[in-house]
Amino acid sequence: MQIRDQIVLVTGGARGLGLAISQALIAEGAKVAVNYHTSKAQAEQLASAYPEQVFAYQADITDKTQVEALFIAAKTHFGSAITSVVNNALVQFEFNGDARPKIEELNTAIMTRQFDGAVLAALNTTQAALAEMKQASFGRIVNIGTNLVQNPVVPYHDYTAAKAALLAFTRTAAHELGEFGINVNMLSGGLLQQTDASKATPDFVFDLIASSTPLRRVTTPEEFASAIMMFLSPYSRAVTGQNLIVDGGLVKG
Repeated sequence: MQIRDQIVLVTGGARGLGLAISQALIAEGAKVAVNYHTSKAQAEQLASAYPEQVFAYQADITDKTQVEALFIAAKTHFGSAITSVVNNALVQFEFNGDARPKIEELNTAIMTRQFDGAVLAALNTTQAALAEMKQASFGRIVNIGTNLVQNPVVPYHDYTAAKAALLAFTRTAAHELGEFGINVNMLSGGLLQQTDASKATPDFVFDLIASSTPLRRVTTPEEFASAIMMFLSPYSRAVTGQNLIVDGGLVKG
């Protein structure tokens, strides 16, 4: 199925990286269900600008009932079910090495908050999409990860552990769902310049990353978003259970 024929849910799709993903999909001609939690004005502005392509809906994706309602509402709006899901939403988090919780400060609440925002949220959207995807013998699920799993240059323990768990879930889900025509992959980035989560990062850190990267620059949200199109396109129909690192070559594999 071509991207222009898909109905794609982008969680957290109204701002930051999520907005870049939504805009890339709009440019490809896809219909986009833009999920938001607090970014109501941004989501409604996007829907107003592209009324034929964008449907904005508020839902806490860690809440299974709200996610199920989101899928029903999107199907009602577009007249057809969601075909693809990009699990992008990030629980409140800032890439600030000085303010990160150290090991001595970690607790169940901190770890669970990130796990719920990454793994539980992806489980909720996957389960909500499953029946329609199986019936269509087609589905694309793209989970957003991080290169910190391979290269934890800054020990964001809670965030990185949750994304590592999401990578494992990506691969187990791909194994189980492949026979139904559902591909599940992960796209992992480094520090993007710039999103709400990275605005607290000092400039010298971006400079250091750029100098260590073969492309000699930091990846932008728009560049990262464009790579997602590969996993949604027909050219990746034999690709599943993979983790593609999109960081300008900083981390290998």
